[in-house]
Amino acid sequence: MEGPGTEGADARLFLPPGLCTRCDVMEESATHFAREATIAGSDIREIITLEPQNKVTFFQATGPREGAIINELFEDEAGALQLKFYCYLGLRGKEPDGPEEQAEQTLFDSDKGYKSALVSTLKRTRELLAEGRL
Repeated sequence: MEGPGTEGADARLFLPPGLCTRCDVMEESATHFAREATIAGSDIREIITLEPQNKVTFFQATGPREGAIINELFEDEAGALQLKFYCYLGLRGKEPDGPEEQAEQTLFDSDKGYKSALVSTLKRTRELLAEGRL
């Protein structure tokens, strides 16, 4: 993954057009950065840790969700770049597995939820790799 201070820190370049309307890097180092963003209409603050060429972890510091999202790059048997996604998320202040979280899970699984964001992220990451910028 690209280091902080470059386009790798800007969610707008990885997410589907219009999903992220604001992204400001507040702090950065070689191992992590913090950003404030508006994604899908929600204001969030994330702390993002970097394991270059391998993994990025997004910790949800503020916003409607709490927990972590992990994006891990790997090559499949054919040598194609793939993205493994896993997360440990809940809705802040809501009952675990309650109606709000169940509705969130339905959105999460839809083509308008995280699935589209993952497809977009993988596409952009492959482009950066092809350009020799990753």
